[in-house]
Amino acid sequence: MKPRGFTLVEAMIVVALIAVLAVIALPHYNQYVMRSHRAHARAALMKLAQWMEREATVRGSYPLTSQIPAGQLVVEGGRYTLAVTSETGWSHQLSALPAGAQAADACGSFHIDHTGQRSQGATALVPAPMESRSCWER
Repeated sequence: MKPRGFTLVEAMIVVALIAVLAVIALPHYNQYVMRSHRAHARAALMKLAQWMEREATVRGSYPLTSQIPAGQLVVEGGRYTLAVTSETGWSHQLSALPAGAQAADACGSFHIDHTGQRSQGATALVPAPMESRSCWER
């Protein structure tokens, strides 16, 4: 009668293969998660920009920073925070700033102003390098 089961060597080979697959797959999964949170941030930023335009249509000027309801500044997933700079009522700057684990993302922050001009990077005045500008598209 032949014994059944696995030898220790066979079990260790399987464990090693699983470890190698995990080392390869985990960074790709993390990038996928960051990319999905970027999409949430861009969507929230565009939604806020549309809200600002609707309010400007009704009021005749953009709402000031202090007049923006907290519900408009929510980003799904909580990995970005929205910031608004609107001091005069005639212009505004909207920003989605990475927070927590998202701070390690190469795309950084997203910005959009009252003219619809999009930028990304530390501030709207310092645009990101050309290779990361595609973050708005993906």
